[in-house]
Amino acid sequence: MRSDQVFALIDCNSFYASCERVFRPDLAKTPIVVLSNNDGCVIARSYDAKPYVKMGEPYFQAKEKLRRHGIVAFSSNYALYGDMSERVMSLIESMVPAAEVYSIDECFADLTGVAGNLTQFGRDVRARVLRCTGIPVGVGIARTKTLAKLANHTAKRLQAQTGGVVDITDNFKRDWVLRNTEVKEVWGIGRRMTVHLEPMGIHTAMDLAKADPRMLRDKFNVVVEKTARELAGTPCLELDEADPPKQEICCSRMFGKRLTELAPIKQAVATYTGRAAEKLRAQGSVCKRMRVSIRTGMFNPEEARHAQGALVELPYPTCDTLLMTRLAVDAAAKIFQPGFRYSKAEVLLMDLRQPGEFTADLFALKQSVCCDRLMNVMDRINNRWERGTMRPGSVPTSPDWGMRREMLSQSYTTRIDQLWTVKC
Repeated sequence: MRSDQVFALIDCNSFYASCERVFRPDLAKTPIVVLSNNDGCVIARSYDAKPYVKMGEPYFQAKEKLRRHGIVAFSSNYALYGDMSERVMSLIESMVPAAEVYSIDECFADLTGVAGNLTQFGRDVRARVLRCTGIPVGVGIARTKTLAKLANHTAKRLQAQTGGVVDITDNFKRDWVLRNTEVKEVWGIGRRMTVHLEPMGIHTAMDLAKADPRMLRDKFNVVVEKTARELAGTPCLELDEADPPKQEICCSRMFGKRLTELAPIKQAVATYTGRAAEKLRAQGSVCKRMRVSIRTGMFNPEEARHAQGALVELPYPTCDTLLMTRLAVDAAAKIFQPGFRYSKAEVLLMDLRQPGEFTADLFALKQSVCCDRLMNVMDRINNRWERGTMRPGSVPTSPDWGMRREMLSQSYTTRIDQLWTVKC
């Protein structure tokens, strides 16, 4: 890797909450939290909500506290967050030489060779993303990806002083950040590893940067060794511009209520299979095996517990929603047992390959060209008009077993009937 390489980490601030605020300017100064599936617990908080609510706190326990502090809660709106993420990432990719989308709200960029003041460049990126999408971001710039992550953390921690952009390509600035950052805040370390590092006298990021990398590898693993080298300024992690295809794809959801009948469980399994098949086709893969499972709640001592799964061998490598749904529903019928209150179903696609990677004899069955065309048409229709517009008949539109999302915001960017309206 080049010694003059420069990375940036561009991270959306309180992303889920920021997405909600974009279309609710009246909440610009109101604390916001976003809840998990079935409005279970807090999974995202705006900056001004963090002093009052812990991450992962159950909603039923925090409800009164939220009301008392004037904090507004939203059900998770993944369609909105996914679309806003695509807009942010596309904008960033248009401004930098190369980019790696690391997560729904984070993006690494390669700024090697970018002329001019990098701090000002980071401010330009930040201003344009905010102007075009309404999403505030922080920018950390450094010689390695791990240092860029640390710079981004500093930009957020010292927002008032930094303006949301920190450049530590200069060694003096880098050392100041390393000395003033606890080791638990380092990317890839966390609290569990900190318990083992602190008895060794490693309390700050600077302590880890100065530690013997070979000793860290022998005592822990190669990941910790690379982290220490990166903190010291030696690049060990490349920019991955294309994500490798996933080896497994899972779609799993809790039901909005307990199910005791087979029919709605079949509907749920059909729905989850269709979603998993969409993801499968999106990465251009086919599947030869899948596992279907259902289970009851596991934490209520007053309820009988039951968990069962079935392995399904597909007749040939396929991404055919109709075939996979039929076999998955049949498997669900075999493992269902009356008398239990089921709370969750899961469909796991395994043994994934790219088309042509499976070896088969001359007479082996394979997916037909007509099926490929049908799946392509279905995906194009759903991408244009919203997911579920074209679907198997066994998949309902608004099932009563669906996720509880009582505080769901509108799909402002993905549904034409829910566009943002401005009254004059």
